[in-house]
Amino acid sequence: MSSPLGRVVQFPVRHGATLAESTANTARATFRRVTEEPSGHVDDWGRDAGLFRTVTMLSEIRWAVSTGGDQHLPVRKGALIVVNARRFSMAHVYSAFAISRAVDRPVRFVGRPDDTTLGALAQRLGGLLHHPDEVAGALRAGELLVSAAASSNRPREVGAVDHKIISAAVATGVDLFPAAAISSPFSRRARIEIGPAISDSRRRRGPLAEYDLAAEVREQISLLLNEMGDINTATPLDWLPLSGLGGS
Repeated sequence: MSSPLGRVVQFPVRHGATLAESTANTARATFRRVTEEPSGHVDDWGRDAGLFRTVTMLSEIRWAVSTGGDQHLPVRKGALIVVNARRFSMAHVYSAFAISRAVDRPVRFVGRPDDTTLGALAQRLGGLLHHPDEVAGALRAGELLVSAAASSNRPREVGAVDHKIISAAVATGVDLFPAAAISSPFSRRARIEIGPAISDSRRRRGPLAEYDLAAEVREQISLLLNEMGDINTATPLDWLPLSGLGGS
C-alpha cells in the first residue's frame, strides 16, 4: 500500500455554489497575508503557518535573498513561477520563501520528496508533489507556485523545463513567469529576478504547444540570467578570473 504522502492532494471545491460565490470564496482564501496567519493554523493542504514562518527565518541564516520583479506577480490570482536551479542549491525552496516575504502571501514549491520524513516536513512548509494533477489543483485554487527547471552544475546553464508542469499551468489559464536565481556557495548572498509573464502571443497552439512553451520559458530564464550578471561573494575569490566568482 502506498504512503498517503504520495497521494495527490485534492484541493477543495465547493459543490452547489454559484460562479460568483466560488470566485469570491477563492479570492478570500487566496488573498491571505502570511504575517496575519495564526501560529497554529494548518491549511487544507498541510501547510503549517507557524512552522513556515519559523523555517523561513532560520533560512535567512544560510541565504540572504534579494527579490526583484515581484511587482509582476498577481495580487490575488494563482500563477506558476519557473526558476533555474544549480545542483544542491534548493533554489525552488528558498525562492518560495523569499517571494512569499516579498509579496506577503503563501507561496508553495513544487517537488517535495515522496517519503514519510522529508516529505512530511516539506508538505508542512507548503511543498507539493511534482505531479501535474496536484500542480493544476493548486493553481485552480489561486495559489502561487514555484517550480524548478532541471538542476545544472553550471551557474549560467538552465536545465530542461518539465512540459507536464507547464501544461498544468496552461490548462488552468494562469500566468506563467520565468525567474532567474543566482546564489554563491561561498556566501549567504542570493538573488531572484522574476520576469514579466509569458504573453499569450508566445503560447503556440497544437499538439507540441507545451513543449514549445517549456522551451520558451527556458530561453527567458537564460536571458534573465545574462541580464543579472554575476553575484559577488565578498571574499578574495572575487578577484580571481573564474567564471561565476566575480571575474570574467
